[in-house]
Amino acid sequence: MRIDVITIFPDYLEPLRHALLGKAIEEGRLAVGVHNLRDWASDNHKSVDDSPFGGGPGMVMKPSVWGPALDDVASGTAADPSRDLATALPHLRKPRHDDLAAAGEGSDTAAEGAAPESPAERDEKDDRPLLIVPTPAGRPFTQADAVEWSREDHLVFACGRYEGIDQRVVDDAQRTYRVREVSIGDYVLIGGEVATLVMAEAVVRLIPGVLGNRRSHEEDSFSDGLLEGPCYTKPRTWRGLDVPEVLTSGDHARIDKWRRAESLRRTAERRPELLDRVELDAVDRDVLAAWEEERRSGGDEH
Repeated sequence: MRIDVITIFPDYLEPLRHALLGKAIEEGRLAVGVHNLRDWASDNHKSVDDSPFGGGPGMVMKPSVWGPALDDVASGTAADPSRDLATALPHLRKPRHDDLAAAGEGSDTAAEGAAPESPAERDEKDDRPLLIVPTPAGRPFTQADAVEWSREDHLVFACGRYEGIDQRVVDDAQRTYRVREVSIGDYVLIGGEVATLVMAEAVVRLIPGVLGNRRSHEEDSFSDGLLEGPCYTKPRTWRGLDVPEVLTSGDHARIDKWRRAESLRRTAERRPELLDRVELDAVDRDVLAAWEEERRSGGDEH
């Protein structure tokens, strides 16, 4: 996968070189280009914004700068492999063959939940890059988006600032991109860089081979429509608090049942609206009924 980011603050994207994303770059699974929007500004001051038509506060980013930038990135003429981000620190431990086999890697395994494409589907696939525009006015970014985008060859993020990017830029980009205007939450950030980091990390971790074990993302919150339940590690007792006995029982069927129940309870407590979109069986409904009875009676034991 290749990710290109256009921004007026290239240094803001430094985290893309670190941790798992840096390792993905090092292993050749990911290439990242960060482009300074001001490189496409034509005036002496390298200005990228102007006052809004119709009046109002703030400034709007100019189409005369964004248009050429997006054109060049889409065509590949803005890409200079020698300027792509490099990993921040070499990772000393390379995955062994048996690690990859245990994780279900080492082959052209599709991303989580993805069925292999048929030749006809590949022929009909729209090969334009996917342009992602972070904006509070966009539709919510979801785990389903992350899964879908992890199958893409080329993602481009357009990081707006000030009052945003002239809408004509987004409209015109439809010629050369598949465009998605998305929001990471019901709040307003200073610019699109932080949202880009959030979405890039959510996407890249789903690329086959980036995580050491596929179960790491197959059991994530939202992977099955529910929130992930609590997790524990050593020591067994810490500050008077014990790990739930079931997790030390060695009974994997019982552990799986407990984890499902905890996931259901946590979702019911924190994000009950998610349950409307999840297919529940009779056991699930019994778990939720028991949780509701505990809640009404003020109990807190599972």
